[in-house]
Amino acid sequence: MKVAVFGTHVSVHFTPVLQEFFGYLKAQNITVQLYKPFYDHLMSDIDGDVYYSSFFHSHTDFDDENEFIFSVGGDGTFLQSVLHTRNCKVPVIGVNSGRLGFLADISEDQMKDALINIFNHKYKVVERSMLEVEFSDRENLDFNYALNETTVLKTDNSSMLNVVAYIDGEFLNNYWADGLIVSTPTGSTAYSLSVGGPILTPDSENFIITPLAPHNLTIRPIVVPDNCEIELKVEGRGSNYLISLDSRSVAVEFSTVIKIRKASFKLKTLQLPEQPFFSTLRNKLMWGVDRRN
Repeated sequence: MKVAVFGTHVSVHFTPVLQEFFGYLKAQNITVQLYKPFYDHLMSDIDGDVYYSSFFHSHTDFDDENEFIFSVGGDGTFLQSVLHTRNCKVPVIGVNSGRLGFLADISEDQMKDALINIFNHKYKVVERSMLEVEFSDRENLDFNYALNETTVLKTDNSSMLNVVAYIDGEFLNNYWADGLIVSTPTGSTAYSLSVGGPILTPDSENFIITPLAPHNLTIRPIVVPDNCEIELKVEGRGSNYLISLDSRSVAVEFSTVIKIRKASFKLKTLQLPEQPFFSTLRNKLMWGVDRRN
């Protein structure tokens, strides 16, 4: 069996978990393709015992024969793994070395049991919708897809924006706000949640449109079907605004129209027996901490 391991940065305290992780892969004779910058970080900053068979540097030399991709870090690292591998046919598994982690949901104390379940095929494959973003008068980004959200943002020194939104060509609203988030169900527990958006289950076939600090307080988030096309025209002072796809952002001119639709493919992730979605919500958001529950 072949697997890939991706990461960017982990702290020294995570070393024992890494040793358990790589030790298990070695004991099971798993072929490991390791992300080379992550290996360099582990060698220089962590001084850990790293097991690997080969390296990859980007999606261009990523081995399509890998059965899984292990993303070691937090949710940000998980999003980076999608960008650096660009193979949505290979399920991504998040190993959490950070704090909250909705995507990187295998915690330190679950490591051994999680690995046993994974390599004994005791899991459920969860397919997650992604966004495709099209720019009207400039080249698209090198990888114009997002797993969590696409966000229109004002620049640091500008006043609020007027974001004119259309759904399948039908006028939705003028959003006078600091920005606007278009989120997938996966992204419903990310940026959108932090500004009052609803939580959707990963298999929901919807998008969420959530304003950032709207000038009109009656403007609320709205859930729309994911088979629609969302068109955004942005007006404001200055010369440009920001558009972000997950962790990447680029400045574009106000004349640029953004079209957002569901990508033609989905990202595969794994759900382990002890980690159903609602249990993850309760644990991560600390539902039930109130003794009355």
